[in-house]
Amino acid sequence: MNFSESNRLEARVQNIQIDEDTLTLDLIDGRTVSVPLLWYPRLWHGTPKERSHFEIFGDGTYIHWPDLDEDLTASGIVEGRRSGESPESLKKWLDGRRGRGKETA
Repeated sequence: MNFSESNRLEARVQNIQIDEDTLTLDLIDGRTVSVPLLWYPRLWHGTPKERSHFEIFGDGTYIHWPDLDEDLTASGIVEGRRSGESPESLKKWLDGRRGRGKETA
């Protein structure tokens, strides 16, 4: 059976759990997907409080962490796409956090 791109169901998040090493998404279709937190350096360097403050929007297709200025898509996580942030951008972000007194992991 062939499936075209338009026949694929878009991944939509129902719930999120984050521990020290793993980002886990519970999807509306019943799947659970876990990926290494290290794939997303801003989440990795965030505090547990910052990681737990997220917003799910776009009918479950987008996730936003306002305290970490991080935006991810459910489909990107499911497809195994890691952060595309450059090392220079991450360094600038980390330096800004240190300047504001934020702890890093």
